[in-house]
Amino acid sequence: MENSTKTENPAKTITTKKEFYQQFKKKSNASELTARFLKNKTAVLGLIIFVVIVLLAIGAPLLADYQNDAIRLDIANRLQSPGNGHIFGTDEMGRDIFARVVFGARISLTVGISSVVVALLVGGSLGAVSGFYGGKIDNFIMRVMDVFLCLPDVLLALAIIATFGVSKMNLVISIGLSFAPKFSRIVRSAVMGVRGNEYIEAARSIGAKDGYIIIHHAIVNCMGPIIVQVTLYVASAILTISGLSFLGLGIQAPTPEWGNMLASGRAFMRDEAYIVMAPGLAIFCTILSLNLLGDGLRDALDPRLKQ
Repeated sequence: MENSTKTENPAKTITTKKEFYQQFKKKSNASELTARFLKNKTAVLGLIIFVVIVLLAIGAPLLADYQNDAIRLDIANRLQSPGNGHIFGTDEMGRDIFARVVFGARISLTVGISSVVVALLVGGSLGAVSGFYGGKIDNFIMRVMDVFLCLPDVLLALAIIATFGVSKMNLVISIGLSFAPKFSRIVRSAVMGVRGNEYIEAARSIGAKDGYIIIHHAIVNCMGPIIVQVTLYVASAILTISGLSFLGLGIQAPTPEWGNMLASGRAFMRDEAYIVMAPGLAIFCTILSLNLLGDGLRDALDPRLKQ
């Protein structure tokens, strides 16, 4: 009995040690990445600004009333300057600009993030398949993506919206599909960089299917550049949404959105500049924060910068 106990304990000890070292390595890598990210002061500033914007969007119902402050017309209080119970003043319809900015943040962030998710699912899937298999499959998929890359993002989004109509869902799909070719290129190059590694060959040798290998080994091990590009393209998506709304092809009034707020207030820019300053600063701060955050993540995840 004693001998059997002695022979079982070392195996358990070895397994426990392996698990311990694996967990320790993961924690050490995460702590190293966090430390390197926190050293970048501009990246931390971008993260703080973005978190504040997200918190304002989440807490918008606690800060203002959607129906009474952001939607309801109050002509008697139109074009009120900042102050007098209105932090950013009121617009040409008497609506509170602060309420419209914070509720507009919900629209811009939701549509921006959702469109990038669509782009990542469509373009990332095609890029992963293309980069993993190569050959004729790669050539066919990339030539199709090249056709769409020849078209400007806004023009492609305009074509889709003009075909299927103006709605929030169509806006998400149109921007997502316009960004999908770029994500396919990014994911393809990342997958091609890891498909010849030993762990891919090991997974094949034990009979793992290609789909499992692509998802659990290829994509997982090249998430660094993908995450960086996601943050940067969320900024581009928000800017595209604002541009389309400014042109009248995005979020329609009276729903508050930063782009349509700029469009409705441009006629009053000369005498009441505060009408366009608030949504303009909201767009500027959001884009700036995401670009700073993306640059910081790129520096933290770049293995060439490890010391």
